Amino acid sequence: MNLRDLEYLMASAAAGNFRRAAAALGISTSTISRRLGRFEDELGLAVFERGHNGVRLTTGGKAVLLHARRAVAELEAVKLAARQNGTGAVGEVRLGVRIPPIGERMRDLLLGWRQDCADVLLTVFEMNERDLAIALEARRLDAALAPSGSLPPRMAAMPVYRERLVAALPRDHALARRKALSWRALSSETILVQGWEESQAEREFLASLLEGAPEFRSHAASRQALLALVGAGFGIAIAPHSQACPRFPGVAFRPIGEPDAFLQLDLAWMPEAEEPAVGRFVAFIRDAVRSRRLL
Repeated sequence: MNLRDLEYLMASAAAGNFRRAAAALGISTSTISRRLGRFEDELGLAVFERGHNGVRLTTGGKAVLLHARRAVAELEAVKLAARQNGTGAVGEVRLGVRIPPIGERMRDLLLGWRQDCADVLLTVFEMNERDLAIALEARRLDAALAPSGSLPPRMAAMPVYRERLVAALPRDHALARRKALSWRALSSETILVQGWEESQAEREFLASLLEGAPEFRSHAASRQALLALVGAGFGIAIAPHSQACPRFPGVAFRPIGEPDAFLQLDLAWMPEAEEPAVGRFVAFIRDAVRSRRLL
């Protein structure tokens, strides 16, 4: 018994005649009659009553036909699932982020992805750099959006976009009266950064930009918590422009007028990842970056 036998059964039951069923399938009448005869022998059951006017299902044949239809439908569902998953049309992408993707550029990318691949579930996880790397290697994440160079070089990566950096200052701070700031003007301030015992990537990044030896205070906290400390006068912070909320209580945001005052975000993934949906996501981001000239 095989799938072809079930197809012959269904076609003959629908046509009520072996000749018409054979014509619909593009085969000879003798072929369909012979195959269904063997099918009945294998079942030990007469599926059709044969007569001069055609064929009619027996009571047992009706029961067999019901299961045959279900089996064929399930097999078609298997084929469809394989095609969709094989092309990345369905599935899930688990995206880790170091910085919430709230800027206009990332919003446009995610909007385009949702419109292009509506049947692929996108789940976002916010983590620090160390946890992103661990989750990628353990396959708990499929890809990560993080500052350039903050993840291990063994991971495949491509640049996605750049975002200008701004200084977050207490509203009554003397520097808040300026329209733009320099790294030198900020180097003597207390700089509040997000940092964890095992991950101080933000401090290391800012130390490479600020002149002198600024005082850093690390907090294992969210960006909003950090800005709350800025508003309370504990220091200043450097933030991506997308996180500069003009109405954050007690905080003034000022641009940093330096050519290197930007943060580059990369998309990273494990090079041996084989999930089609992940490959499709990476390809979509790559093509979108090129066509929209985000860098």
